[in-house]
Amino acid sequence: MASKYLYIVEHYVPFPQSEYGGIWNVIADNDEECFDLITDADSSDFNVQYYGDLRENITNAQVYKLDEENVVSGIVEEFTT
Repeated sequence: MASKYLYIVEHYVPFPQSEYGGIWNVIADNDEECFDLITDADSSDFNVQYYGDLRENITNAQVYKLDEENVVSGIVEEFTT
């Protein structure tokens, strides 16, 4: 089974352009799955114009390899504005 990682992704668009963004704690196999989970979430109203910035922030996120092997991918917790 593939390794899983905990991503702590911070993404904010500063005022005055917006006060949009948040912090996501996501369990994923890789950066691409992390991106998909954030943008595909049922409660997500993530604005498409910020996808490029989000990808960069995922690349720069704090990432921790999980020891457990049977962990399901998904958003563990989020705080968004």
